[in-house]
Amino acid sequence: MNFKWLKRYLPRSLYGRAILIMLLPVVLLQLVVLVVFTQRHFEGVTRQMSDTVVRELEVVLAGATQETLQILDMVVVPVQGSTLDEPNRRVWYDFSGIVITRRLMEQLPAVKVVDLSEDKVVRLILETVDTPIEVSFERRRISASNPHQLFVNMTFFGLVFTLIAMVYLRNQLRPIKRLSVAAEGFGRGRHIPFTPSGATEVRAAGTAFVDMRNRIERQIETRTLMLSGVSHDLRTPLTRMRLALAMLEDADREPLEQDVDEMQGMIDAFLEFSKSGQDAEPEPVDIKSWIELVIEDAVRAGRNVSLIHCQGDGEVMLRLGGMRRALDNLIGNAVRYGSRAEVSMDLTDRSLRLRVEDDGPGIPENRRIEAQRPFTRLDPARNQDRGSSVGLGLAIATDIARAHGGVLRLGESERLGGLRADIVIAR
Repeated sequence: MNFKWLKRYLPRSLYGRAILIMLLPVVLLQLVVLVVFTQRHFEGVTRQMSDTVVRELEVVLAGATQETLQILDMVVVPVQGSTLDEPNRRVWYDFSGIVITRRLMEQLPAVKVVDLSEDKVVRLILETVDTPIEVSFERRRISASNPHQLFVNMTFFGLVFTLIAMVYLRNQLRPIKRLSVAAEGFGRGRHIPFTPSGATEVRAAGTAFVDMRNRIERQIETRTLMLSGVSHDLRTPLTRMRLALAMLEDADREPLEQDVDEMQGMIDAFLEFSKSGQDAEPEPVDIKSWIELVIEDAVRAGRNVSLIHCQGDGEVMLRLGGMRRALDNLIGNAVRYGSRAEVSMDLTDRSLRLRVEDDGPGIPENRRIEAQRPFTRLDPARNQDRGSSVGLGLAIATDIARAHGGVLRLGESERLGGLRADIVIAR
């Protein structure tokens, strides 16, 4: 049997599902106990008391004296009119009244009307040979008194114990929530202090997370030191090569200097890649003013770029250096492989999206994931005549987007027909 439709009605959070798992059996158990107890106890007691009243009513019908009526504690009054056609009455929540009405009419056919509309008084209309009579007596003589006390007690104590269980459950789930916050912060490049606590299983998961975080941080640090060291060490021989080339003739010097410049560009790209996502802590940034400033700087640098759309106002937590490098790389790629670039920004309560589009050849869909890997060159697909590339531009942007807890998505520009690059960051 398929229960997929039920998922839309279930709580999303672990706390809500735990509460449901805890409350559902308790509520069902209470309902079963109430139904069974009502049927076995209250219904049985009410039936026995009703039989006793039936015997007393038989005495009344046999012609009881006034003294007998006083002993029976009943009030008998002759009635006139079509009172025998009155409907039976009871309060909607008076379940024992159903048993009383059914039992009296089964055991004593003379009972024509049972009125239980009042909580403390029972009013009956009985058919006699001469004229109908009305018999009234106290309700406590025919049913158990205060049957609702069981419902009240079970409901009250059920709520009390549920609140206690909820407090305890909240304390048990707090370490899981702290682990979730620490993992989410680490995914966004923030180191949130975390100490494993809670139950054994939760503590084991927390310890595994701390070990994993330490290994990843050591790996990132090793990569950064290695790339920085290699790039720094290569600067010295490049400088000596430049000095040696200066002594050559122009015809021999220019192609070699071009090679040295290309090597210098590769070293700078390596350094930039080693620093991607490793900036200072995020800070609040007025995103609209910041994006306008980035575009102005790009235009002053001679790039054919324009800001065509800017939706939303507010501050966003960003690493300014890293995000600036990511956006510069995307704009640089756009004007490198196309003739112009268009930038747009959309800010909502849930996310920030920075989009860069160009009119170049774009990237085939089956190679977009490959294009985001380090040292991947797709020049044949991106117009190789535009110049050489180290293959780190999109990789750096991808790393920076991930460091902000976001993602870099590549697609086809509907406006310009080239590449569309979106940096999407959850707020």
